[in-house]
Amino acid sequence: MSTDDIDEAIEWQGAAVDCATCPHQDRLADGRCKPLRACVQDRYARRIDRFFDWNADLARDYVAHPYFEVRACAAKAAEIFLLPAMLDDPEEAVRWSAARRLPRRYILRLRNDPHREVRIRIAGRLEGTDLLPMLSDEDYAVRQAVAKRLPADMLVLMINDADASVRRIVASRIAQDALMRLARDKDPVVRLEAAKRLEPPDLGGLLKDADWRVRYEVAQRAEPEIIAPLAHDADPLVRECAIERLAACGKEPPSNVIFAQKRSDP
Repeated sequence: MSTDDIDEAIEWQGAAVDCATCPHQDRLADGRCKPLRACVQDRYARRIDRFFDWNADLARDYVAHPYFEVRACAAKAAEIFLLPAMLDDPEEAVRWSAARRLPRRYILRLRNDPHREVRIRIAGRLEGTDLLPMLSDEDYAVRQAVAKRLPADMLVLMINDADASVRRIVASRIAQDALMRLARDKDPVVRLEAAKRLEPPDLGGLLKDADWRVRYEVAQRAEPEIIAPLAHDADPLVRECAIERLAACGKEPPSNVIFAQKRSDP
């Protein structure tokens, strides 16, 4: 539900908003604030945010307000020289709100922020070697964000990440000359991601992969000369794909090769 649909005006401590006691009554008369729509006294962030959209000149007066939503919204509009101090705010929403407007040199220390969401967002802003200290972040979601931003030629540093979801991102972006290392990963989904990017001549090494999905990728894309054994694969989809490709090239599948692989869906 949109906060504009909430038919109440409650301030952050739970009392009803009272325009008569607000120091910005003059703004009300000028149409620069509006109950249930744009109000710095209201506890709903969207209304606070809209107030500063309409009254950016007042944001500087609220960067130390006791309610964190007010501080976070004020950080979007306050003069930039006020923002570095807000990187030490106890609330992560305020720290990120300030960080998103500051130059890179100010936000490097937030790579070690105690809150994972801040670190994820910081990783999304950094580039190149600035990301290296985050390769060992304890949170896999932070390392995922790093894997999405790190230059492809540096992703070799993340090939052995402990989390398969991180290695899968690495496999989707890493330079071709390192891709085969991920095609041998212990996780089938990582191997499949690597197989999808390998050049057809390089897929032959995956003919005997334990996972049917990887072998199916081989049957679909490898050079026809090397997929004949898959015409006798234990998985029907792999067999069908291999037979159809061989037939399209005028080749007959061999009759004496049988692989015993079976589907191993996780």
